Amino acid sequence: MTLFTAKDDDHSPEQGLKSIRWPLRLTWAGIWAEVLVQAFWPLIALVLSVLAVLMLGLHDTVPMSVVTGAVVAVTLAAVGALVYALRHLRIPRRIEALTRLDASLPGRPIQALMDVQAIGTGDDASAAVWQAHQRRMAARAAAAQAVPADLRMARRDPFALRYVALLAFVTALVFGSVLRIGSVAGLTAGGGALASGPVWEGWAEPPRYTGKPTLYLSDLAEGPLNLPAGTLITLRMYGEVGALSVSETVSGQPQPEGDTPAIVQDFKVSQSGQIAIDGPNGRAWDVTMLPDAKPQVEIAGPPEVTALGEMQLPFVARDDYGVEAGEARIDLDLAAVDRRYGLAIDPDPRAEMIVPLSLPIAGDRRDFEENLIDDFSKHPWANLPVTVTLSVLDASEQQATTPPTQMTLPGRRFFDPLAAAVIEQRRDLLWAKGNADTLAQVLRAVSYRPADVFRSDTAALRLRRLIERIEIRARYGLSDEVQTEIADDLWDLAIELEEGVLADALDRMRRAQERLQEAMKNGASDAEIAELMEELRRATDDYMRQLQRQQAQEGENGDQQQGQQGETMQMTQDDLQRMMDRIQELMEQGRMAEAEQALRELQEMMENMRVTQGQPGEGGQSEGEQAMEGLADSLREQQELSDQAFRDLQDRFNPNADDGQQQGQGQGQQPGPQQEGNQPGQPGQQPGQNNGQGEPGQGQGSIADRQQALRDELRRQEGRLPGGGTPEGDAARDALDRAGRAMDGAEEALRRDDLAEAIDNQSQAMEALREGMRALGEAMEQDQQASEPGQGTAQGNRRAENTDPLGREQGANGAQGSEGDLALDNDAYGRARELLDEIRRRSGEATRPEVERDYLRRLLDRF
Repeated sequence: MTLFTAKDDDHSPEQGLKSIRWPLRLTWAGIWAEVLVQAFWPLIALVLSVLAVLMLGLHDTVPMSVVTGAVVAVTLAAVGALVYALRHLRIPRRIEALTRLDASLPGRPIQALMDVQAIGTGDDASAAVWQAHQRRMAARAAAAQAVPADLRMARRDPFALRYVALLAFVTALVFGSVLRIGSVAGLTAGGGALASGPVWEGWAEPPRYTGKPTLYLSDLAEGPLNLPAGTLITLRMYGEVGALSVSETVSGQPQPEGDTPAIVQDFKVSQSGQIAIDGPNGRAWDVTMLPDAKPQVEIAGPPEVTALGEMQLPFVARDDYGVEAGEARIDLDLAAVDRRYGLAIDPDPRAEMIVPLSLPIAGDRRDFEENLIDDFSKHPWANLPVTVTLSVLDASEQQATTPPTQMTLPGRRFFDPLAAAVIEQRRDLLWAKGNADTLAQVLRAVSYRPADVFRSDTAALRLRRLIERIEIRARYGLSDEVQTEIADDLWDLAIELEEGVLADALDRMRRAQERLQEAMKNGASDAEIAELMEELRRATDDYMRQLQRQQAQEGENGDQQQGQQGETMQMTQDDLQRMMDRIQELMEQGRMAEAEQALRELQEMMENMRVTQGQPGEGGQSEGEQAMEGLADSLREQQELSDQAFRDLQDRFNPNADDGQQQGQGQGQQPGPQQEGNQPGQPGQQPGQNNGQGEPGQGQGSIADRQQALRDELRRQEGRLPGGGTPEGDAARDALDRAGRAMDGAEEALRRDDLAEAIDNQSQAMEALREGMRALGEAMEQDQQASEPGQGTAQGNRRAENTDPLGREQGANGAQGSEGDLALDNDAYGRARELLDEIRRRSGEATRPEVERDYLRRLLDRF
């Protein structure tokens, strides 16, 4: 047996006791702090309270008799606190600190180090065990740390008087003055001499809106003093009347004349000048007034208008202390109005519009940029020339105004010809009541043949009643209230004619297409085009869902489907989305003629369209099958992007890796997934190219764009995901949400050219997509089990029997088929094994860059 002595190990008992030297001293100091605080806390609280009273100057505000009584009470309390301290004071011993430190360690190693072996001293084995025990205890003692002092005083001070004294002292430090403690000497020396002697106090209080603190003039030395305009100066004189006098030139007012000087003087700083206090301990200051600058406001750009007529007018405002309020004044620019038709006569008097400006609710108002947001579509001046004037006000009632800006008051545009005509006559009615007769004649002419211009008899009847009412009121007088009521009715009629109240999805879709065509012809803005395009998308989605429900209810058989295939067109939901994306792209590029042609083609196809999401000749799929197929496409696209990023990373750090792979393949090695599609022998591809993505390291921009497009497609699929309200459906949505966040991270990494991080995020996105597909498959399976026999189309039942939850065709006995986009080849497991072997081989090559080897090791840990 080999025995180890103490000098063979650093953790000997002597070393263990030396290592606790500083922790022991700090623990002992903590015990001293506990003893002192527990003994002297009444005295400390009393001292802090007295200092707070003196620093706040409370002794100067009470009679001398009260001060004398307070001094006696404080003295008695100090004696009592000192007696309390002497009774509770004890001197802590070093053994107490040692015991406390030892109790904080497991097994009390310090006591064990001080012990000696009692028996077995002559036995080598027993001595060796004892030395091993001592070394183990020394190691534990070496890890000792000082025990914090326990300064809790709740049991001894249940009313928290110490905290009250501390709070008073901190308040005195902030709002009081240390110099006031010196006044105690006058109290003790001369008794009432201070009360009768000449003393003074003064304060300079700036306006509250400046945010500047109040200055105590008694603490300020003579010299220059900068004060904001409007600062209130308050001076108080004590003692013999006339011993102190005040002279100032900052208020701009003449000095009061009289034999008796004022005891209290208040005045405001309105100019630069001097303040002087003449007499014992008098002072003088040269005051420089800081003027309050006028606010500024300006219009930051042209107004932006949404498709529904809401206006956003940007403006910038600033002030040295902050803007308090603002408003916009809008008045009719009569000189710029085209005085024709209903605008030829003089308008009725109408007051200017006053709209409050929106200011920041929280934050700095000294310099900000905001938007005036309002909808003036129903105002009589909508789409007419106006002048806009912005004005802001600061806290000192100073005002700034912008020059009148000429602009056309934005309002909603109506693309339906009949609705536009109604709105124009409404404008003429609000322009002047004298247009009532002409207005009725024009509306009668417009609606002469109602069958040609109205889509519903209800709208035609409403207009006829309005015309009769206008004619009657024009004959007997049109009051302001009736004028407003008729204008509101005309507005509601125009909205009905523009948007319609159609309940059928096909009619809504046709209506959206017509409005979009009219907008393109009339030169609508980009915002209006985007709003109408979004409306067309929503109407098309509603129509597709309605057509699917109708086909499911009718239960069309295979003969009916075959009979209609020659007369209808096959189109998927993705085809529709691509066509509408193409139309919107053409409109954004200004190619309106091509966009109108594409929109007409879309209309023709939608007229005879048949909804299908499968192969030509198959019936329509359920929403779950459509979502599953879309997720499968997204997963496949994400896998391709991940492979592309991996090839770029590999080519960047090891440009000769492709040559080694090709040599290995010439010796019988099967190409892995990363090698497929990148063979030098492929037609139309040169060695070193990256599947059409450019040279290695140069294709990240293209990959990032594809990643962004895939994220947008996943967001659209997530919005159409079925199974809401079920646990499986919620799990699928959560998984897709994680996949979307991972795709966003991958896109950001690709744009930063960080391929390693991008590949990690892409792997997380693929894993989340798989989880979402599994959850969606479980939801579909539960829905199928819950449905009664005989429900659904026959073709849908056949597809449910022949496909797995991922939409792949199954083979015999439920085995996976070998056809379809998602099917693997017969040697899938062999290829996976070879790929893992290749990754292991490359991760062990020391010549490869460390970042690539680190990524390969993470791949092995994951898979």
